[in-house]
Amino acid sequence: MKTKFSGILTLFLALVVQITFAQEKTISGTVSDSNGLPLPGVNIIVTGTSTGTQTDFDGNYSISASQGATLSYSFIGYKTQTKTVGASNTISIVMAEDLAQLDEVVVTALGISREKKQLGYASQEVDGDAVSTVKAQNFVNSLSGKVAGLNVKPSGTIGGSTNVVIRGNSSVAGNNQALFVIDGIPIDNGISNTSDQQAGRGGYDYGNAASDINPDDIESINVLKGAAASALYGSRASNGVIMITTKKGKKTKGYWSYY
Repeated sequence: MKTKFSGILTLFLALVVQITFAQEKTISGTVSDSNGLPLPGVNIIVTGTSTGTQTDFDGNYSISASQGATLSYSFIGYKTQTKTVGASNTISIVMAEDLAQLDEVVVTALGISREKKQLGYASQEVDGDAVSTVKAQNFVNSLSGKVAGLNVKPSGTIGGSTNVVIRGNSSVAGNNQALFVIDGIPIDNGISNTSDQQAGRGGYDYGNAASDINPDDIESINVLKGAAASALYGSRASNGVIMITTKKGKKTKGYWSYY
């Protein structure tokens, strides 16, 4: 008799547990980054189902899930995290950055880093090794054939100037040179040769500002094409912008720190 009663009680408890886990409830919380700033647009999905939602502008969310279910949090540039629904109706998490997902990040106007697929204009990035491995007198000459729509015309003289035009000439008599921006600082790359030198009658080609840039100091080059890409720099950038990001010092462990 006691054995039957124990078996019935066990089945009853198992049924209660199943009902408890099957009951859905509303889970809410906030998703933020390591600095405490809310993350809008984070995808939240109940693993194994099609139920999902996104965080709002303030990083808040609300989703229906049963106790014991697993919630998956994913966002571009951050590591995907999972949380198991427990007795609490509130789950707030802090997402960690995943630098491995930021391979397509480019530097745009004013030094702002953005994902390339989010840009509304054309841009093309060239790694600094492409202009420093095989050095030229003017590093701009090394860009020839590496960027679509970029026309590089060197003078052919030692230390001479190089004419850099993006997507063809836009002015008949004016300046068609692209604007160079080094770490956010605009550099005029105009050619200041004498009229005799320009006409080929003689004189010395004194070069232009781009020839003073050391290719070994360049980390990356991003070519911004069109008016939309260079609007923040005004009329000077009407012919496009060549963004240059230089190398920065990095903190590393010294030899004796390993001992």
